[in-house]
Amino acid sequence: MTPNIFKTMRGPLDNTAALLGAAAAGFAVGLVANLGRKAAVQSLTMLKGQWDEGLKAEHRLTMKLFDALESTDESDARKRKALLVQLQHALAKHAFEEENVVYPAMRDHGQIVEADKLVHDHGYVKQYLFDLSEMDAADPAWIAKVREFRAEIEAHVEEEEQRLFPRLKAALGDEGNKHVTAVMNKAGFAAA
Repeated sequence: MTPNIFKTMRGPLDNTAALLGAAAAGFAVGLVANLGRKAAVQSLTMLKGQWDEGLKAEHRLTMKLFDALESTDESDARKRKALLVQLQHALAKHAFEEENVVYPAMRDHGQIVEADKLVHDHGYVKQYLFDLSEMDAADPAWIAKVREFRAEIEAHVEEEEQRLFPRLKAALGDEGNKHVTAVMNKAGFAAA
């Protein structure tokens, strides 16, 4: 009688082992897929080489998302919301890189007031994203808010690209620029 008990108990244990194996395999596939997705998202920035060129590429991507948003009309509310989510993700990664690497480097090289102003600007970026996500995308006021937001982003980008980033790049020197590039790409990969 004892052998039959073990025989009947073995069936559920085999099923449990199979389920645990399938779960582990699914987890591993998901982990690899996520790492691949992160690498793809960060590759745009990494392929540009220097940190400032990577950020400029991200700025251009942001403007293309604004272009796509502005090419919609009130009947494209779903498309507007989908594009807004893409914009939110792109700007979140970008802000993470700047706020955690570039702006601290600016502070370390005497651009304290400027770095703090840029962080302040990022607070308003988050406000615009929140406001747009709360608004009805079919409302005519929605696209007006997008255009206002874009104008703020364009001013922020111009200040960074034309005045502040060149100043930081010069202050960092070759080794400092290599370091900031490596640390920024690591942060971007983490945030992607």
